[in-house]
Amino acid sequence: MLNKLKLYGFNNLTKALSFNIYDVCYAKTASEQQKYIAYIDEQYNSDRLVKILTNVASMIGANVLNISKQDYDPQGASVTLLLAEDSAVDRAVNPRGDRLVLGHLDKSHVTAHTYPEFHPDNSIATFRVDIDVATCGEITPLSTLDYLIGSFDSDIITLDYRVRGFTRDVEGKKLYMDHEIASIQDYINAEILDRYDAIDVNVYQANLFHTNMLIKERDLQDYLFNIDAKELPPKDRLAINSNLRREMIEIFSGRNVY
Repeated sequence: MLNKLKLYGFNNLTKALSFNIYDVCYAKTASEQQKYIAYIDEQYNSDRLVKILTNVASMIGANVLNISKQDYDPQGASVTLLLAEDSAVDRAVNPRGDRLVLGHLDKSHVTAHTYPEFHPDNSIATFRVDIDVATCGEITPLSTLDYLIGSFDSDIITLDYRVRGFTRDVEGKKLYMDHEIASIQDYINAEILDRYDAIDVNVYQANLFHTNMLIKERDLQDYLFNIDAKELPPKDRLAINSNLRREMIEIFSGRNVY
């Protein structure tokens, strides 16, 4: 039986960031589609996801207590990290400054799941990665957004951030939010944000924030797998661009375009 770990001055707020990234590609033949899936599976296997999520944990000042990872057949991978907070409260309890983990927080975790797939008719392949960061206490995952966006080829990004529950100040007053936020976009570097069209749907009364982002500029060559855009007839380039744009708009809007 594991010993219970003592929590000192614990902040009971739960801050959850759900981060969905989509990368779109054109792979002409069934063989090329399978090669693309294999390429994505290798690029974003569980070992690389562990590295990305470990960096996320470090950025939010959390200690990794446990790592679970799995690669899947035929494709995809999942990683889960359990976290504990190493806060200023910990250092106050331990004045020597030694690293001291005071709480195993079973609602503090970082997870990643990948979903490579392709359209059977129009040769469009879409790779999706879902990352969820849930933290208890003072730490917040919003500071990791620039790093996460830069870690993947991000054509469409869907972000949800929610602060749940309440904590209390020293006088017993309930606090439902311990940091200021008006929009998730405020936590994204301006140069990164400028590359995207972004819209918000926020419910401030519920401490719920939502942002959708769609890449503005596209170079067709960046979306072709093992194909040279210069070798394609203009008609084909136009059709591929149209299908790529349609796929992105459908994902961005959450609606099929007919």
